[in-house]
Amino acid sequence: MTLELSESPAASFNLRRITRHPLAMEYHRLYALVAIVNLVLAVLWWQDGSLLQSGVANLELLANMALVNFSLGILIRQQRVVNLLFWLATRIPTSWPLWIRWRAAKVFHFGGLHSGGNTAGSLWFSLLLAGMGFNRFQGQSLPSDLTLGLTGVMLALIALIVTCALPSMRARYHNLFEKTHRFAGWTLLALFWAQTLSLIHDQGQPVLQQPSIWALTVITLSVVSPWLTLKRVKIEVVKPSNHAVTARFDYGDTPFPGSSNAISHTPFGEYHAFANAPKPGERGYRLVISRAGDWTGRFIDNPPSHVWVKGITTSGVARIEVLFKKVVYVGTGSGIGPILPHLFAGEVPNRLIWSTRSPRKTYGALVDEVEASTENPLIWDTDLRGKPDLAALALQAVQETGAEAVIVIANQKVTRQVVYAMECQGIPAYGAIWDS
Repeated sequence: MTLELSESPAASFNLRRITRHPLAMEYHRLYALVAIVNLVLAVLWWQDGSLLQSGVANLELLANMALVNFSLGILIRQQRVVNLLFWLATRIPTSWPLWIRWRAAKVFHFGGLHSGGNTAGSLWFSLLLAGMGFNRFQGQSLPSDLTLGLTGVMLALIALIVTCALPSMRARYHNLFEKTHRFAGWTLLALFWAQTLSLIHDQGQPVLQQPSIWALTVITLSVVSPWLTLKRVKIEVVKPSNHAVTARFDYGDTPFPGSSNAISHTPFGEYHAFANAPKPGERGYRLVISRAGDWTGRFIDNPPSHVWVKGITTSGVARIEVLFKKVVYVGTGSGIGPILPHLFAGEVPNRLIWSTRSPRKTYGALVDEVEASTENPLIWDTDLRGKPDLAALALQAVQETGAEAVIVIANQKVTRQVVYAMECQGIPAYGAIWDS
């Protein structure tokens, strides 16, 4: 491969190299937007004295700001909300200008609102506890001992959840992150109810007239609803190699291309989300699972007969393909899993670049299905040819086919490299952002 990405002086100082850098991606922009809005409000209230005054009104302001931000952070990740966001974004026709479709396809960066809202909510909640302590220091009877105690315990739980959610902690201790988010999160939600009711009692106000009660009701329904779909289902596992398996599901649900489901060995155990691979004309769907850690290793070594499926089938990054007239898919290893349903459906013309070790030895008959589902796929055997320059291959495919966008399904490092390289060339590119 002799094709190289442009490194001309003009390109090296291209503004896109700054605006499309991973640090400036839409996820971080949304996080910054939430931070700026909250900061502006805090400054305005500081100037008019609202944040400094003592009394019930100040506590109510701080509590409401914390709850508003937590509501944003929680609801934006609810599966039905996610599906709605993708549905709205993909209503844009391909006849619209590319720059509009390019930005609309970044819909999967909504996680910036999740992290931004929860971070801001945590800070407002810290101010709430400080305000409660200040009131008591001033000799006021409010808040009550119960409200103050609940708030202190809740802030400790929030600190634990935030710490475990830090990218470095999440990557190194993923199981701890998941369990903390789930069980500490549930505990925190219950304590929010208790604290809110206690604070309302302190104020002597009617419960049902408080917006915080209805906000908590919506949050609770949002958290509970995915677990109401929990089911134990039978699966059939095909094991072409010790590196990867395909698991077939047929329990009356055929999901749409570009979606994922979360599965676990136990109802409240460690859940992992995999892209669904339905095939037109066939009931059910498949998942491609490759060895990438302890959980997947155990799954491959001792394939289960049943698993638990939780939540609502949820849209994933590749669903945005319909915003473009033609796309180039770049996948590595088991990244072929999320790409498969789009190849099968053939809704959008595409060109596939798939880099993997010994494809037939590793994935067996799946390779035949890939070759039969797309025109001129480039299947790069890394055992025979070494690791390719995927950015250069993607650029060549775009130039040869006239594709409007590149969708990358690979590990974090490769995904960011290819997406950044393409967007520096003015080519829309998309890939997972590992925000959960």
